[in-house]
Amino acid sequence: MTDTDTLPDEETVDQDALAAEWGVEEGDATGGDMASAMGFGDDDDGQARILNQDEIDSLLGFDDGSNDGAISGIHAIVNSSMVSYERLPMLEVVFDRLVRLMSTSLRNFTSDNVEVSLDKITSIRFGDYLNSIPLPALLGVVKAEEWDNMILLTVDSSLIYSIVDVLLGGRKSNAVMRVEGRPYTTIERNLIERMTSIVLNDVTAAFDPLSPVTFSFERLETNPRFATIARPANAAVLVRLRIDMEGRGGRLELCIPYATLEPVREILLQMFMGEKFGRDSIWENHLASELWFTDVPVDAVLGETIMSLNEVIHWKIGTHIELDATPQSIIQLRAGEVNLFGGQMGQRNRNMAIQVNKRFMKQ
Repeated sequence: MTDTDTLPDEETVDQDALAAEWGVEEGDATGGDMASAMGFGDDDDGQARILNQDEIDSLLGFDDGSNDGAISGIHAIVNSSMVSYERLPMLEVVFDRLVRLMSTSLRNFTSDNVEVSLDKITSIRFGDYLNSIPLPALLGVVKAEEWDNMILLTVDSSLIYSIVDVLLGGRKSNAVMRVEGRPYTTIERNLIERMTSIVLNDVTAAFDPLSPVTFSFERLETNPRFATIARPANAAVLVRLRIDMEGRGGRLELCIPYATLEPVREILLQMFMGEKFGRDSIWENHLASELWFTDVPVDAVLGETIMSLNEVIHWKIGTHIELDATPQSIIQLRAGEVNLFGGQMGQRNRNMAIQVNKRFMKQ
């Protein structure tokens, strides 16, 4: 018998005393009862069930990636409260329009049959997105001028080599292109910058019906750390686009922080384009036309003077009030407190009249 087979008497006594102090007895929920409460109790034959590593990983949500990147288990519960953000229905309309625009512009750019499709629009934390970008890739930092903020445009390596291959006259092939472990050349970067400028023009045109905004290209980065445009914990909208050119192609992604969309948030919350939340344009036009036939009382002010409250209180019957007015003085025509016109007083057809010769009201 070795020393590890049994515990020394003093240690046993200390553990018993500690258990008594905490009120723990045999059979409490610290052992089998706790396991039963969590669903890991004894089997039918009375033997305790022990989870293997695969079952533990499945419970915690750390699988081997066989479920196409979807998270589950405790990992999904923890992340659900962090990436559940406000839904913006109008973004789907904007990017559906973007797909149509890009299909036409990229066909003209590459002189090839280009098909652009929208994979999905999701909400994600900006830091998680930067960590998930497969390298090598080119990241374009773009500024939204009118919104005074930034967005991120990512072009993966497959699309980069496909665009270069198409523009430089490569032969059509369905074989998967091998990505070399080298930095991108100046020619490759310049070609991708040209494609990025075309895409940004289409993004500008897609947002134009909602809000005039100009997306200007600032710089191209290869390291995600140098393309940080928001805090890692900030929420962002991730738009994944698939570009296919007869067997060649790749992904293009737009990462737009929610802070960038804040100036047009109310517009993006609409369910359809042009929604006015209860406004009736027909009634507004009718009201505007009827206002031209409204009777407006107009007062002709012969003269004005300023007097103290003490003098007004002491007015009596027969008191005279002197006005600095002459037959040549300008008479003001008012509607309420607003001066409309000015003119001179006269007589026409035995009626008092004012000839308008001055306009105060703006058209």
